[in-house]
Amino acid sequence: MTILYPVAVNAEQALSRPLGRAARESEARRRAGGAVAFTTDPAGPAFPTREAALAAYGERLEDAGPEDRYCQLVEQVAAEAGRVPAPAEATCENGRRWPAPPPRPKTVWRLTVSYWRIPTAERPLDPPQARQARRAKQALETETLRAIARAPLRPVKPQQPLDTGLFETRPPEAPHIVMPDE
Repeated sequence: MTILYPVAVNAEQALSRPLGRAARESEARRRAGGAVAFTTDPAGPAFPTREAALAAYGERLEDAGPEDRYCQLVEQVAAEAGRVPAPAEATCENGRRWPAPPPRPKTVWRLTVSYWRIPTAERPLDPPQARQARRAKQALETETLRAIARAPLRPVKPQQPLDTGLFETRPPEAPHIVMPDE
């Protein structure tokens, strides 16, 4: 059974009133009438426990059919908990190499929705390439930095063909074949 993901502008719209549902990008493009990107975003409020999140979103998670499994609960560090602590330094005191670990940060449970996102003016499809953004030496917004971090690595230029090895040769009658040479 394939999962039918919603086609929407944001995660909230994907939950409440999507433009349609599609399993593949080509279907999603037809429903959206243009380009789409597959993304997973948080939706709704944060809950202190998993049980509270299940009580609020249980019907979307447990009672969903095989084609409706596009929602998932994830645990995240709470925003008010502050920044991630710095890495611990080795101490070598009292016969112990490492200090006691810091207390676990406060976490919350959020519902994440996987959907086909339609680009908008405030959130376009592709973030800039990391190398180009770094060389531009201009301040980047937080959302742009997050988008760059989530995006897969993209090459600056197309990959060059692989070289032949020391003991390989291309015959003149068939240059598309690489043969071992002894």
